[in-house]
Amino acid sequence: MEKDIIERYHRQIILNEFGVAGQKKLLQSSVLMIGAGGLGCPALLYLTAAGLGRIGIVDDGLIELSNLHRQILYGTQDIGKKKVDCAKSVLLQVNPGVEIDLFDERITSVNALDIIADYDIVIDGTDNFETRYMINDACAILEKPLIYGAVSKYEGQVAIFANGINYRDIFPSPPRNGEIMNCSEAGVLNILPGIIGNFQANECIKLVTGIGEPLIGKLLTYNALNNQSYTIEIDSTELSSQLKPKSQEDFRKIDYGYLCSAPIASVEEINSDQLAALYMNDQVDIVDVREISEKPKITKCNHLRIPLSTLKDQVKLIQKDTVVFVCQSGKRSLFAAEQYKEIVEAQQKRVYSLKGGVSSLACPV
Repeated sequence: MEKDIIERYHRQIILNEFGVAGQKKLLQSSVLMIGAGGLGCPALLYLTAAGLGRIGIVDDGLIELSNLHRQILYGTQDIGKKKVDCAKSVLLQVNPGVEIDLFDERITSVNALDIIADYDIVIDGTDNFETRYMINDACAILEKPLIYGAVSKYEGQVAIFANGINYRDIFPSPPRNGEIMNCSEAGVLNILPGIIGNFQANECIKLVTGIGEPLIGKLLTYNALNNQSYTIEIDSTELSSQLKPKSQEDFRKIDYGYLCSAPIASVEEINSDQLAALYMNDQVDIVDVREISEKPKITKCNHLRIPLSTLKDQVKLIQKDTVVFVCQSGKRSLFAAEQYKEIVEAQQKRVYSLKGGVSSLACPV
């Protein structure tokens, strides 16, 4: 091993369990990072510094101001630029000896198998269910270890799916449209993606070098507010094997976007002007189904605040024959309206969802 390589990685080479052998394994390995956002940035930074030989980065996004509080590879001067280009520029400054491949494209069921096949390990740094299930199924088919990570509010999760265990063993099918908030709706503490992303990098290093006990078939949950964590064992299930694609051909035929965002056909949406007309005539119960802590607050309209998670228990509070459900973006309100219609099936009610959520709300003062 060359002198400058030994000097660069000296602090980890001198670890008894790691040594020169561990460093060689890192230098000879390849990892694909899907998503260069809140999780991807810290994981990429530390894997690059650790000397992982080849890293692929998949992301078709541009840097936005709202990214900067947690996506630590980027600065204000990068707004509007491609994430993959900016990430590579920073990472090569950290370690010019790492080979970095860029995929400035959205990963889909059409290209996923071809991209993933060329790497030893895959790290999921995405933030939507469509891509998460698709990556999982691709890795399961190709028998590639998948390091999963997810964050929301103050809590994060990490797991390694390998040896016949995959994401569907915990969550068999995607949630219905609007059923679960994403980070843009629920929010996330800026340090949390850094913690979970570094957990993912740590698991990757353990997998490659053989040190420690990787989270294979285990799900670790971490709470940033109290620093508590717990780990559960994941068992392979028959349902999981039934739901995942049986072949590469089957995989390429699946429309993951439809599976995860199919519209709720039974619910009618109205716009803010239509809602204002109903409100002026005192004909409507407006029901905000966001969590109590979510902002902005609705101040211009009399309304009910019933979080979606408690709707079944508080349904009697809704008295009027016309009901409009409201949420942050218009997704959870669709789900709430559908759920409410099922609960009051025998009653004659007009049930709507506000299109666009609170940002489109235009009730009179």
